[in-house]
This record gives sequence, C-alpha cells and structure tokens, in this order.
Amino acid sequence: MRLLLIAYEFPPSPSPQSLRWTYLARELDLLGHEVHVLTADLGGETPGLPALPTRIRVHRTYPGPVRGMLAYLRKRRQRKIDAGLVSIQDGEQEVSGLETVIRPPRNWKQRVSEGIQTVAQYIHFPDIRGEWRPWGRSALHRLLTKMDPDVVISSHEPATTIELALQAKRRGFPWIADLGDPVLASYTPARWRRRSEDIERAMCREADLLTVTTDATVELMQRRYGREHGFLVLPQGHDSRRVPGASAGVSFEQGRLELLYTGSFYLFRRPDALLAGLLAVPEARLTIAAITVPESVLEAARRAPSQIRLLGFRPHGAILDLQRSADLLVNIANDDMTQIPGKVNEYLGARRPLLNLGPGDDPVSRVITHLKRGWNCTNEADAIADCLRKRLADKSAGDLDLNLDLSPGCVDDVSWSAIAARLDTAMARIATNRRS
Repeated sequence: MRLLLIAYEFPPSPSPQSLRWTYLARELDLLGHEVHVLTADLGGETPGLPALPTRIRVHRTYPGPVRGMLAYLRKRRQRKIDAGLVSIQDGEQEVSGLETVIRPPRNWKQRVSEGIQTVAQYIHFPDIRGEWRPWGRSALHRLLTKMDPDVVISSHEPATTIELALQAKRRGFPWIADLGDPVLASYTPARWRRRSEDIERAMCREADLLTVTTDATVELMQRRYGREHGFLVLPQGHDSRRVPGASAGVSFEQGRLELLYTGSFYLFRRPDALLAGLLAVPEARLTIAAITVPESVLEAARRAPSQIRLLGFRPHGAILDLQRSADLLVNIANDDMTQIPGKVNEYLGARRPLLNLGPGDDPVSRVITHLKRGWNCTNEADAIADCLRKRLADKSAGDLDLNLDLSPGCVDDVSWSAIAARLDTAMARIATNRRS
C-alpha cells in the first residue's frame, strides 16, 4: 500500500512521538509498504536516532517564520560543524562526546530566541508548532493529488496534524488518527481547551480508525464523544531488532543499588519524593539521562554528587544500552491516568526490573503487576526509602531478579515489529473498504 504519514514530530526531533513513528515507519517499510512522510523542516541533526530505510520518502516543508529562522540557523551551524570550521562551545552540544551539560549557559541569541518562541506560543494553536499549518496544508494537497495514498495517518502531537488529516479525510482518503496523548489533556492551556475539544470531537466523528496507546484512552474517548467502535490499542514499543552496544562510557557499580531514569521531567512527573527517599539510602545511586532537569534535581545533585549522577544528553541508542545495565529502571507515574510514558516499554525491552512510583492504580502499575516485571511503590519518600532498602538487600543476596519474569518472550507483543503488524492488518481492512 501507499501510505502518507503526517507527522510534525519526526527526525531530527527526538520527542517520544518522533521515535514512535520512526520505528513504525521503518517496520511498515519492511512489510513492503511505500511510506511517505509529510513533516516540517526543522533543520540540524540529532545523533543516535534509529536509522530510516532510504526507501522512505520524507517531504519536508517550511515550518513557519519562527521555527523556519531557527532551522536556517541550525542548518548553517551544522554545515560549519561538518566542515570543521567551528567548534561547539557556550554550553551547546559537544559533538565528540555526544553529550551536553544539564542547563547550558544561555547567550543573548538563545535568550532572544526563547523570548520570541514564548510570544509565539500564545498566538498559535496548540503551540508554536501551529505556525506550520498553512505550509503543511499546501504541501498536503499537492501530495494527495500526486500520490493518491491508500491510507493517510496523522501523528499527534501536535493537533495541527489532526487538522490537516481532517482535510484529507474530507477529500475521500481513509484516515487513521494516531493519538499519542489526548488532544484535550490536563495540561491544555485554558485558552485552547474549547478548540482542543472541537478537534478531538471531529477526529472521533470522522477518523476511520483511532489508534491509542492505552485502554484507558479508549474509555476516555468513549465517555467524551460516544464513539463505541473503531479503536486499536497500539502501545509504545521497544526495538527488538537492536543489537546491544556499550553503555557510552557510563559504569554501574556492583556494590551499589543503581537506579536509572531516562527521558524528560514534566510538571506532572514530580521527582521530589524520589530524591528524598534516595538520599535516605546512602548505598543507592540515581543516574539521570536528560537534557534538562528541575531545579530540585540540580540542587540535590549538588548536595549529594555521590548519589545523584546527571549525564545530560545521550543519543537514543546509548540510552537503550544504559537501560540494559542498571539495577532498577525508574518511572514516575503521570498525573493523567490515561497515559503510559513512552520510556516504559523501552524499559520492558531492556529486560531489567522496573520501579514505578505512583498511586498504585495507574496503567504502568497494572502492566508491571501483570508481567511480573518489577515493583510498584507509592510516590512518597518513606515508602521509596523502604523499597530501596529491600531491593538493596535483595541485590546483596543475589536475589534482585528473584520472582520476576525478565524473559523477552513476555514483551514480544510490544516490540515495534509486532505493533506494526497489528497496524498493517488494520490498514489492509480500511484500504479494502475504500476500494470496495
């Protein structure tokens, strides 16, 4: 089949939704589909992302005035780096070591850029990515006419991709809406809540298939809009094809309980209890691989550098290798109970125990309990400290993995290849309906 994916978040973006569709596009290509991607041209490169097959055709378009200027500057700088004409400095990414400091010092150009983007956030829906809309729309209509795709897929976030896909649907093309997160979420700004709800309602009314990451999201859409059918749960996956490599020069000590947290911190993922619980157990150490961290984490790392290690940026491939080496892989549950962080299935694929910090009835806790993949703990300092002491004792006795199932077989169905196979079956049905 000929597929057209509308995805603002696509490499070089390292976002969870970008990674999701990098892997799925790869797998759909391997299944024999002709994959086209409509995306914004954001410029630059991000090391360590999964390689895309050369057969996948990526159509990059102007992202809008603000992001367009930033893309131009990134491209210009990348050309100079490639030519060896400049070195990386002023807190920007270190090419040789592929890492950054946690909060790089900002020069005047970075401060001006941040100010412009902040203003743009208030002008464009749902955020600055919305300025791509007119250029994305123009390119979409050209591609629809030229390609005549069998299926159009939209990748959310941002909601701009849903708005574009609605136009494709109204031209008669089958549409699969992939919903990484609900459009109307707890963190949606008040000024955009009505518009978010309208788009979500239109999506539920017109999409031929709605793919979501959890059963809870299905239930949410059913409650909100009364859509009873046409859902497919496709969780975030792990890369079963990857050959493990070295852990990018990061070592874990046998005499410690080594915890690892990878990915972003958001307002709805609060690490304060984890920090307090960790500091109560001197033999435990938390390694964090993230570009930016909250001020509370920075302060804790300054106070206890032997227990909190901040790595800064690591390429995605290096992150996956780190996950295979730690004692415990830490997840902080989202406030939104319909979501499972993308890192969780990566953790499952790493075949190491998970430690989930949450209320106990969140989606991640249910997965961990069902698969016997780790431990759930309330996100409270005393409970975390007690859990870490027990896990430390288990490790000292050589029993850390006892009573857990860390075999690859139990997570085969959340590999990207398995997830793409389920999507392939659904696409075939939709395309057949169109032809008939």
